[in-house]
Amino acid sequence: MLIVSIIVLLVIGGLIWQYVRQGQSRSSKDVDPLPATDSPLLHEHVAYYRSLPNDKKKLFEERVSHFLQHTKIDGVGTTVDEVDKLLVASSAVIPIFGFEGWYYYQLTNVLLYDDRFNEEYETTGSNRSILGMVGEGGALQSTMVLSKPALRDGFANENSKSNTGIHEFVHLLDKADGSTDGLPEYLLGKTHIKPWVELIHRSIREIKENQSDINPYGITNDAEFFAVVSEYFFKRPDLLEQKHPELFARLEEIFHQNPATPDKELPEQP
Repeated sequence: MLIVSIIVLLVIGGLIWQYVRQGQSRSSKDVDPLPATDSPLLHEHVAYYRSLPNDKKKLFEERVSHFLQHTKIDGVGTTVDEVDKLLVASSAVIPIFGFEGWYYYQLTNVLLYDDRFNEEYETTGSNRSILGMVGEGGALQSTMVLSKPALRDGFANENSKSNTGIHEFVHLLDKADGSTDGLPEYLLGKTHIKPWVELIHRSIREIKENQSDINPYGITNDAEFFAVVSEYFFKRPDLLEQKHPELFARLEEIFHQNPATPDKELPEQP
């Protein structure tokens, strides 16, 4: 039975679910370098990496390596190769790349499925509409589950505004303050919370009125809007800045990076 296989894979899961934090970590000199063959793979498959200046490419590689050394990536009903691992790690690093020393703690496992799945993590039968999910308790507490085809498509289709892997890791970043609500309070000053909520709700109204090119899945709730618009921000920053300049400016502040101009100097983090 599929769920039994999952539980076996997750015996080593952590007891505390603290997704993202800033703290002391192994220094870059203690992180094993990526194999020489991985840099060309990142260059081929990850447009975000290609856009970085050389010094930031090196830092990106170090953080990808750190993630892969601390997180086990397994396939359920599918094989997992080096490209799959690099895409998972890139999905994790991209949203927190603007924050030095931020890592995902207690995320011990990422499971890749061969297709969409349902809320019982089954890939057969009806209601298989889920592309990614973060476990909330029990055996799946420290685990993320992703559809491998969706993960790959998010990076292969560079003209799209969607990326399932980034979407799910943004949920983890959102949850760093204790709740997945679209308000990453660690990253927003108190005076910016109300304007951000108002901007979310105004943007959701525009989607409902067919006056926006943002994925309609964003109307589900504030958390899903934040994840959806973050995919857009990292995949097509040029287009988001053109069509939604206010959203782009707020996301630039939240993530402390500008994917459209990766070498732009931003104000120091508070």
